[in-house]
Amino acid sequence: MTLDLLIPFGILFFLVVYLIYSRVKFEKNIVKLYEDKLEEWKKHSKSDEKIETKKELVALVFKKDYKITIEYFDEKIEDNLKRAKFEIYKYGTKDEEK
Repeated sequence: MTLDLLIPFGILFFLVVYLIYSRVKFEKNIVKLYEDKLEEWKKHSKSDEKIETKKELVALVFKKDYKITIEYFDEKIEDNLKRAKFEIYKYGTKDEEK
């Protein structure tokens, strides 16, 4: 009678071991595949290049009798000037903070 239960449990045990082994092997293959794809993506990615913005002279500021006037060269900044979207710094202090 003990032999009758031993055979199904033995089959079940080997089936569980085989399924665990195949799952681990499958997961290792998937991880290796995605690591290779990540390395390939890093090779072709251009995100490591730093894009540095440079200062550009776009306007001149003049003061005449308590009135400040701005003369701009580039028409693209007219909207920013009308909306007052600019920062005011004393000459040279902005660069020292970096």
